[in-house]
Amino acid sequence: MLLGFISLLLTVFQGSIVKLCVKESVTLHLLPCSSNERNGSSHTIPETPAHRRLLAEGSANAGYCAAKHKVPLLSVEALHHLHIFIFVLAIVHVTFSVLTVVFGGAKIRQWKHWEDSIAKDNYDSQHVLKPKITHVHQHDFIKNRFLGLERHSRILGWFHSFCKQFYGSVTKSDYVALRLGFIMTHCRGNPKFNFHKYMIRALEDDFKTVVGISWYLWIFVVVFLLLNVNGWHTYFWIAFIPFILLLAVGTKLEHIISQLAHEVAEKHVAIEGELAVQPSDDHFWFHRPQIVLFLIHFILFQNAFEIAFFFWIWVQYGFDSCIMGQVRYIVPRLIIGVFIQVLCSYSTLPLYAIVTQMGTHFKKSIFDEHVQVGLLGWAQKVKQKKGLKGPLGGANQRNSTEGSSAGVQMGGIGRKEPEDV
Repeated sequence: MLLGFISLLLTVFQGSIVKLCVKESVTLHLLPCSSNERNGSSHTIPETPAHRRLLAEGSANAGYCAAKHKVPLLSVEALHHLHIFIFVLAIVHVTFSVLTVVFGGAKIRQWKHWEDSIAKDNYDSQHVLKPKITHVHQHDFIKNRFLGLERHSRILGWFHSFCKQFYGSVTKSDYVALRLGFIMTHCRGNPKFNFHKYMIRALEDDFKTVVGISWYLWIFVVVFLLLNVNGWHTYFWIAFIPFILLLAVGTKLEHIISQLAHEVAEKHVAIEGELAVQPSDDHFWFHRPQIVLFLIHFILFQNAFEIAFFFWIWVQYGFDSCIMGQVRYIVPRLIIGVFIQVLCSYSTLPLYAIVTQMGTHFKKSIFDEHVQVGLLGWAQKVKQKKGLKGPLGGANQRNSTEGSSAGVQMGGIGRKEPEDV
């Protein structure tokens, strides 16, 4: 819908856009490559009927600016190419986002056997109720995340978190400790809560937003096209933005897990029961876990933009076109794009799926949609049936009382986690 709306706006205001006149010297400075390179390019645009029509329309509108001794900022042909680029960008972004969710989700689903093994251990109620003393510093989660040198150096701690995202980003001991911390904080009365299923559903709900293309991302596209000036090599340097952001996000998510381990190790030597962490928004940037989702959204869009821009130039103007740039700038861009896609799918996305649950609040939208709405609908039906069966005298008062009780009970149920999400 957004793609169609933007294309519609460009079509409706096409007459006004081509009448935006500027000095010819301005357009020469805004060219993506020099005039000599453009004239010497071996690629020529085929003379199709549609192309001849665009040239005719462009010539007619160019006369408006020519009368003012100026030139159009965007010609009709340029708007036509912009339509194509918007379409290619949207297709590439959605495709890359889907691939990220599919491959990342496949790795997250491998954690299901961890959830099943925990469920088997919790199945025996006698085993669960049996007192158990855990020596904190002997626990695998603490030993892996609370290293000797890292305890005394912040720099080493961040460096370890940076390297950790490339290998074994989430281990079984991490999963068990984070899972128990979530359950003890948000659903203490339900130790058999299926954390893995909830995490998958929360991830799917979040990535409905990521697949979309927000207005601020389109503003970024416009800024890039304006800055893609000859000699600046903007298309090359801008490829490092998602690359650096992705490494920063992965490092931060790994560091949050390490911080949770440090809190437990610094407060306790031995605890009764299993080791559990304490979720908190304080570990996230600006105490807002939502910022991580925003950054992942921007990273995926920016990476898709780089690849879409490459294919669009290739198809529209040819590989030898001066707009494409030199090979020494093209190859690193493609390598960085592939690296971002792989790392985001197999490391950053699984990290996000589990670490984002370590905030102060759980994702209520999941329960509002799948649990609370269904339960409230059921309560309304029961209320209506009881109202039909009761006598007229005093029925309204009794139903009102019962409805108020049901409302209080349903409100309590809505705030609790279900037995099996």
